Amino acid sequence: MEKNYLPIALNIAGEKILIIGGDQSAWNKIKILKRFNAYLEVIALEVCDDIKNSDVPYQEKAYEKGDLNGYLMFYSCTNNLELDTQIAKDGREAGVLVNIHDNPALCQFVSPAIYQNENIRVAVSSNAKDVYSSIRIRNEIKEFLKTKTDKDQKK
Repeated sequence: MEKNYLPIALNIAGEKILIIGGDQSAWNKIKILKRFNAYLEVIALEVCDDIKNSDVPYQEKAYEKGDLNGYLMFYSCTNNLELDTQIAKDGREAGVLVNIHDNPALCQFVSPAIYQNENIRVAVSSNAKDVYSSIRIRNEIKEFLKTKTDKDQKK
């Protein structure tokens, strides 16, 4: 069945979110999620220096099914299809929302391209089909809104 993602705004402030994997893609995801005041934790066999030098708690260990307990959602950034397939299955069984980095076929949710200016947030999603178009359109919206704001301030 083809994926059909519902675009929603979800309050994750204070919610526990697990990042499985510790490479640069995990760090990039962490930087985005930190903007929303979630409580993040990382589990990975190896953790990059950016994560080690951040305030995000991490454990250098192998993933285990029980690691998912108590989380609202998780992002798997292992880049290992066999492991990610198992993690996605475990997440669904545990009732934890599943996102597998760069593998929308295994995801229950995807993250849109986001532009934020104060309390206004614009999210652009391509139903996990074309992330680069989402980013391009988000950037066009950003430029439009910046231009409009500049014009409004000059009035």
